[in-house]
Amino acid sequence: MMQLRFEKQYFLLGIGLLVLEILIALYLHDKIIRPYVGDFLAPIFLYCLVRSCCMVAPRRVAAVVLLIAYLIELLQYFHFLSWLGWQHVRVANVLLGNHFEWADLLAYTAGIGLVLLVEQLRRGPASARNEWRRVAG
Repeated sequence: MMQLRFEKQYFLLGIGLLVLEILIALYLHDKIIRPYVGDFLAPIFLYCLVRSCCMVAPRRVAAVVLLIAYLIELLQYFHFLSWLGWQHVRVANVLLGNHFEWADLLAYTAGIGLVLLVEQLRRGPASARNEWRRVAG
């Protein structure tokens, strides 16, 4: 069951990531940081946004965020913004993107992978052993 509860650490990290994402989108026009680092950070931002207000298991949040990221990328493949007539709306292009890339799916997956790794490390090695026993047993 999901409980609503404000988590300051996730909120502040999310705000920091949002600012970083906006700066990357507006001011960096390179071939590495904007396309790959920005896409790597996007699901981490969404994860922090959800965890800042909802008490939900990290894996569940990570799975939902990854599915949302994949869905947005799929919408890019089908030129969703053009369907809506928003292809020239800068905010929509910055938030949703307008160009499908297979590499983006890998970047989203890597971002969520880092989230799960950090969450596992925060819980400690004993938690990892107990979870492994539960899965293996």
